[in-house]
Amino acid sequence: MGRRRIQSVLGMLCILFLSLSPQAIAAPYDPPTTYYNSATGTGATLKTQLRSIISTMDGVSYGDARYSAPYTDTDPNNANNILLIYNRASVTGTWTTSPTLIWNREHIWPVSRLGVATPSNGTTNISTDQFNLRPADDGINSNRGNDPFGFDSTTGSYGPVGSYWYPGDADAGDVARAQFYMATRYSQLSLTDGSPSGTQMGDLSSLLVYHYRDVPDDFERRRNHAIYGLAGAGAPAISNPYRQENRNPFVDHPEYAWSVFKDQQNDSQLYVGASPNANGSSSLDVSLGSVLVGAAVPGAQNVTLRKNGLDGTYYEVTPSGGATSSVTGRLNAFPILTSGTSSKSISVGLNTTTATAGLRSGSVTIDNLDITTAGGTGHGANDANDSINVSLSVLDHANPSFALGSDINTLSLDFGTVTMGSVAPSLNFDVANLVNTASYTARLDLDSILPSGNSTVLSTDLTTFSGASALNAGLANTYTAMLDTSSVGIFSASYTLNFSDENLAGALGLGSLTLNLTGNVEAAFMNSADFNEDGDIDGEDFLTWQRGFGSGTTLATGDANNDQEVNVADLAIWQTQYGTSPGLLASATTIPEPATLTLLALASMSLIRFGRARFSGPVA
Repeated sequence: MGRRRIQSVLGMLCILFLSLSPQAIAAPYDPPTTYYNSATGTGATLKTQLRSIISTMDGVSYGDARYSAPYTDTDPNNANNILLIYNRASVTGTWTTSPTLIWNREHIWPVSRLGVATPSNGTTNISTDQFNLRPADDGINSNRGNDPFGFDSTTGSYGPVGSYWYPGDADAGDVARAQFYMATRYSQLSLTDGSPSGTQMGDLSSLLVYHYRDVPDDFERRRNHAIYGLAGAGAPAISNPYRQENRNPFVDHPEYAWSVFKDQQNDSQLYVGASPNANGSSSLDVSLGSVLVGAAVPGAQNVTLRKNGLDGTYYEVTPSGGATSSVTGRLNAFPILTSGTSSKSISVGLNTTTATAGLRSGSVTIDNLDITTAGGTGHGANDANDSINVSLSVLDHANPSFALGSDINTLSLDFGTVTMGSVAPSLNFDVANLVNTASYTARLDLDSILPSGNSTVLSTDLTTFSGASALNAGLANTYTAMLDTSSVGIFSASYTLNFSDENLAGALGLGSLTLNLTGNVEAAFMNSADFNEDGDIDGEDFLTWQRGFGSGTTLATGDANNDQEVNVADLAIWQTQYGTSPGLLASATTIPEPATLTLLALASMSLIRFGRARFSGPVA
């Protein structure tokens, strides 16, 4: 039995296996790390290097190509079926002509433009290269004929556009890269703009537009890997008895296309933020804000990636350090433009935890993959990388206290005893937010103040605070407690201060602080010259004053004004109050003028001298 016949039998067995089990490989489908090591040049040099790499292959006969489609064009949603080119119909992968032909073999680069005869099932040559063969609906294949592909502004479904053929949006990029492969692998083929002749195909400008507009998807990448049939970097081999053992470089490295088929002056420049630097680099900081420990990580934020220049380019997006991006990998592209600029949205975030306080961060790097260098500084291969720096602050809970230096939750302030009607005394106190984690402690909100007891007498200037007025960690607000002396009594009041974290995700109520205030207000002292407290202010009280003059310190020794001295001021009070009773003193406490005090002093001295002279004789 011949090799190809054995392979055919094995192929049918593999189809049966595929019908019983899902595809094991999803992505990626990367080449071996060394496969393109020799592809170091640009332009024609690169094209020659790539031809050398991909010319090492194992050709497949045109007949065997009838059986390779189930391995290379597998429907990802139905392993029993294959997807047809142009209409993307899902049909059985089994080749059959009875009762009708379900699909046939479409030459993307028509046989009539390959410079060879129509192949038979035994033919193995340029016309049987699997990168140029796709299963297609027989009628659609016939309608296409050998039309070139064109009209770069066309979008939507497949079909003829004048003398050109549009492959449809889903296959436009696939077709372009198949054409790039053929023009690179086979030196007798070439791509041209406009209507081709001989072994030419085109339209090249349209194919380049397709290439940047429709990037390689998983179906195309898997097909590339299945035709190769060997293992890649992190990509196990896809079992394929009809493997060709070479790859399409424009699927693996779509950035090669501009240099090989256009020019060395790609003008693309990518950037994030307001504007790029001279070398094309840019940087943008994206803050996800602040949350408290234990809260959910905030959702991702959208960032706009912009491109200057009209030329298309592929770019790579690489998250690191816990950053996430809605766009990753190398297969991302900006289209070719005829005017203006273009932009794309990337959603960036963090894959992290909020179990502990601190800074969470990561970065997303964007690399313009173009390899041309003649476009000038900051363009094409000279366009430096762009970075998006994503951060999140995870805050520890706030901690209210009556002092910065220690955690004090109860504070008692005593005004002591004060005289009724005296200037109202005041006492200062602090409300602080203690630092739990340096630089990452939440601000403090005072949500409510609940007074109890004699709060109208013992008051404060406390007010709630939040929002912009929330108290930063490591700081304190100073407040004042006041005692109203307009009434007599022993007073006490308590203030319960209820706190919470600032208004962030994960904020908690933090309990309360208690402020206790006490104070005693006594009646004001009433001047009284009733030194012997007999209810009358008379001469006996004067004699008491006289005896205590200069030495007494109490009411009983002549101190009428409670200044702990017996002097002429006390005599003046006696004079004013003489003949009254203590009950009437409130209206008779006016202190005499200084001149009156002087006369009273002289009179008192005379009385003292008189008394001493009168009683200076011997005592019997």
